[in-house]
Parts: sequence; structure tokens; C-alpha cells
Amino acid sequence: MNGNVFGEMVIDSSLGAVTVNDPKKPGKRLHYELDQLYKIRYVSGREHYYYSQDSSKFNWFTREEMGLFIKGEHDSRRFFKPKACGIAAGIFGFVGGMSGTFWGPILPYGYMAFSGITKIKIKHKTVSDPRFLDYDSYILGYERTARQKRKIWSVIGGSIGLVAGYGFYAVFHDKYPENAPSFLQIKL
Repeated sequence: MNGNVFGEMVIDSSLGAVTVNDPKKPGKRLHYELDQLYKIRYVSGREHYYYSQDSSKFNWFTREEMGLFIKGEHDSRRFFKPKACGIAAGIFGFVGGMSGTFWGPILPYGYMAFSGITKIKIKHKTVSDPRFLDYDSYILGYERTARQKRKIWSVIGGSIGLVAGYGFYAVFHDKYPENAPSFLQIKL
């Protein structure tokens, strides 16, 4: 389950899988195994739930909790924009690239690793229904997707900054000072 919601006609639902048309690529089909589905809502209004709480399949949530978890993932995917993470990783990448060393990528990708640790602040304007904030399962779904988005934006921003930093180094490295301060020198 990935929290994706889309409206398409079910083509086939036999042999433990559901087949639907891909809404983004006409003519292609998507196949979902029944374990990947939460529910299908038919045009007639009938709903068929495929999710059930089963600890042997690592489905720890009840059906209602999983519904809130998916809504949290969906709201995070729609509203959460970690632009500050991308900008900060870009700055770290630029500084790492400016060094011109083999160790330059440590800064931006180290930042990416630590960007998922900090707390996610859920703003009320990014929630489809404020009552959902009372449920832990909604918050867990929101935070899970928000942390993934932070890491993706950090990788993109850090990579762009790193390339720009290495480009800066390639152009201006001959203008760098010859004698580095003593605390930057490595003595062997």
C-alpha cells in the first residue's frame, strides 16, 4: 500500500491480482496484488476491503487505522513541500564541491541522512481535516511520507549544489590561497 488513490475501471480481479488502466499512460495497465490494496470502491457504491489486520503479514493497524494512515500519506504527498531541505542540502553540496576533494560529497549526503531524523511539523493548513490530527495512525502516515520527501529533496538539492561547487572549483581553484590556515592542514 502506498496511499495512492485513483479512479479507474477494474478490468480484471482474478488470480489474486487486480488489473486497471494506468491513468497516466493510456493503453498501459497496472497490476496490483491483493496484498497491496486497501479497498476498491465500485461505481455502484459498493466497497470491497482487501486489507485486514494480520500480524503475520505485518499489518498491525486495524482497518480504520490503516484508512487514516493512508489519508496521512495522501495529505503529505499533496501538501508537504520540504523546500528548505533542498536549499540547505544545496548549500552543503556547494561548499563540499568547492573543496574540490574526494570527500566533498560527504556534506550534502550526510545532510540527507540527518534530514530524516528531525521532527516533522504538521501545519493545520496542510491537513484535509483537522480532526485527523487526533489519531496517531494519521500522524504516522503523514510523517512517513514527509520524511521520504525530505530525503528526496535533499538528494536533489545536494547533488545540484555539489555539481555547482565542483564547477566553481574547476574555474577558480587556481585563485585559492596557497597556505591554508593551520587548523585545516593535515600533518602526516
